[in-house]
Amino acid sequence: MQAIIVEGGRPLVGGVRVHGAKNSVLPILAAAILAPGQSVIHNCPPLSDVAASLDILRHLGCRAEQHGTDLTVDATALTGSSVPDALMREMRSSVIFLGAILGRTGEAELTFPGGCELGPRPIDLHLRAIRELGAEVKEEGGRLHCRGKLTGKEIVFTRPSVGATENAMLCAVTAEGTTTLHNAAREPEIVDLQGFLRAMGAEVQGAGSSTILIQGGRPLHGGEYTVLGDRIVACTYLAAAAAAGGAVTVTGAQPGHFSTVTAVLAEAGCTVRTGPDWVELVSREGLKGVRPIHTAPYPGFPTDAQPPVLAALARGRGTTLFVEHIFENRYRHAQELCRMGADIKVEGRVAVVSGVPSLHGAAVEAADLRGGAALLVAALGAEGESRITGLRHLDRGYANLEDSLSALGGRVRRVELEPSAEHRTVF
Repeated sequence: MQAIIVEGGRPLVGGVRVHGAKNSVLPILAAAILAPGQSVIHNCPPLSDVAASLDILRHLGCRAEQHGTDLTVDATALTGSSVPDALMREMRSSVIFLGAILGRTGEAELTFPGGCELGPRPIDLHLRAIRELGAEVKEEGGRLHCRGKLTGKEIVFTRPSVGATENAMLCAVTAEGTTTLHNAAREPEIVDLQGFLRAMGAEVQGAGSSTILIQGGRPLHGGEYTVLGDRIVACTYLAAAAAAGGAVTVTGAQPGHFSTVTAVLAEAGCTVRTGPDWVELVSREGLKGVRPIHTAPYPGFPTDAQPPVLAALARGRGTTLFVEHIFENRYRHAQELCRMGADIKVEGRVAVVSGVPSLHGAAVEAADLRGGAALLVAALGAEGESRITGLRHLDRGYANLEDSLSALGGRVRRVELEPSAEHRTVF
């Protein structure tokens, strides 16, 4: 078992470049199977979720390889339309392969996806969109069986859903006729998917707005595309600098994609400057509580940024109220932060964070991806040494995180624990 050891209390200084967006890479990899031919995707981080996606592609008969930050997918020899349960359980985003497989082969069979346990995340909107495009969907024994000829349709989502919007786009580019998606999710990663689909020859427009128009049935081919920078990774580095103090410049992501987060950090007492693809944050005087933070679909405050920002605000002056509107079980990191001396009270979807003068090192365990990032942020600003386990969650969305933080002056290292140390508190 591995752990990250953090010796806190050291300011972060310097520059760090974020890697490509996990939430763009995964649907783009699914899109690569829509047509025969080779696709090349640049700026792809070496994450466990990316590795799981490549395993799914290989199971379906594709050739899929990663060299550094470049991925090559050749879907010419695609033969399968079924994904086994073991592969589906590796990550929540595996459901995105449903629309792509169905669009390419006319049928798809898979189980319900796995991933972080953040409360119920039903895929009803995915299935409703696929049914409206003409597919027959049967649910038997925990497996989904989809088949049918797809035809363009007007689809109105009852709520914005990133995954359902992406699955509908993947189906619709192969459907005959025009599809219009209303109340679509507006996230930058959906704009990225549109960019790759266009590189494959699809006719898609409107991503980034609530209405997406797709002219289906166009001939598709392999494409080449560069993935945008990961805005949540950028938010994590900024939260870490806010918690630990110092001056950090984050490059490789567009500040407009996470301006709600930088606005909160500025209100908390940080000095924030931005450029076209960079953000500079200076934290010298300590943090203070801010107005209530409500998570919301883009362009609102992102739910994935809530845990690291909450962790940063755990140490400082004043009280901050967090209201989680996306996932009902998004505060699993709060209990672990309290082990470090934080004062956090959770009631349902609300967390009240009362800032404390200091946090102390502790042995803590990540229960999900962004919660793991929150523990690392808190540990950087805490006094003493912390040990963070549950790294399989962090590795789903962050590449070389400890190396990047070390380059900024943090004392952060990954170690192998002896089996006997797995359940032993050493602090």
